[in-house]
Amino acid sequence: MIVSRISASAWGLLAILVATLLAATGCLPTPPRPGGLPTPPRPRVVAALGDSITRGFDSCGPLAECPQVSWATGTDPGVLSHLSRLAGGARLAAYNDAITGAASADLFHEAQQAVRQRADYVIVLIGANDVCTDTERQMTPSAVFGSRVRAALTYLHDALPGVRIFVASVPDVHRLWQVASVVPQARMVWQVARVCQSMLANPLSRSTADIARRGRVQHRVADNNAALHQACAAVAGCTDDRGAVYRYPFALADLSGWDYFHPNRNGQRILSDITFRRAFGP
Repeated sequence: MIVSRISASAWGLLAILVATLLAATGCLPTPPRPGGLPTPPRPRVVAALGDSITRGFDSCGPLAECPQVSWATGTDPGVLSHLSRLAGGARLAAYNDAITGAASADLFHEAQQAVRQRADYVIVLIGANDVCTDTERQMTPSAVFGSRVRAALTYLHDALPGVRIFVASVPDVHRLWQVASVVPQARMVWQVARVCQSMLANPLSRSTADIARRGRVQHRVADNNAALHQACAAVAGCTDDRGAVYRYPFALADLSGWDYFHPNRNGQRILSDITFRRAFGP
């Protein structure tokens, strides 16, 4: 056979050559991961876009960002972020470009940051602040929301050849009202800090008007998630969670005890687990 004519030293040189080529193309394999998921190619640069959730706001302390527990690019081993799972012990370049308070109108600016950083894996969670407004009328129309997201995703695809994009759905803020409105401290914080008043105003009210308002806000979240899915489907290299984050029945124990709105450290861990399986699962 022809193969038998190749010496052991030649095989060694060939192996070195293959390894060198893999390193040059950024396709080094990562160690096997728990959960039976296939091992994805390791990116060179990870960038996370979004809002205060991705910044880890109120996850470690009051009125403070805590990016080390971010579900996307955090380094806390207990959270096991996308970055940690992909790195497999290696050092990867990572940027948390999310901005506390950001809405869909800010996503294109964040995408420009990711392009300047030459990211090849971009993680997106945006939309909570498009529905969590002071009044129902201030919510972003779904058509506008979808147009903004599609523009940002298209820009990433065009400016970063071969980029992989993952888009998470907007969490269910109606469930937030369901699980936390029974807590007096939560109601006090929501009122004083004006947290998501489109949904959380008058949290104990069972009036027809307040029930209808909450229903309309919940419907807007669902419509915006449909717009996210459509925007991602229109861009090559983009994968979305198909509503997995929105459908997850999070509990009071997953919320920050400072504002009863943002995920705490455990909530960040759950968010990472749900989304990573959608991003790289079968």
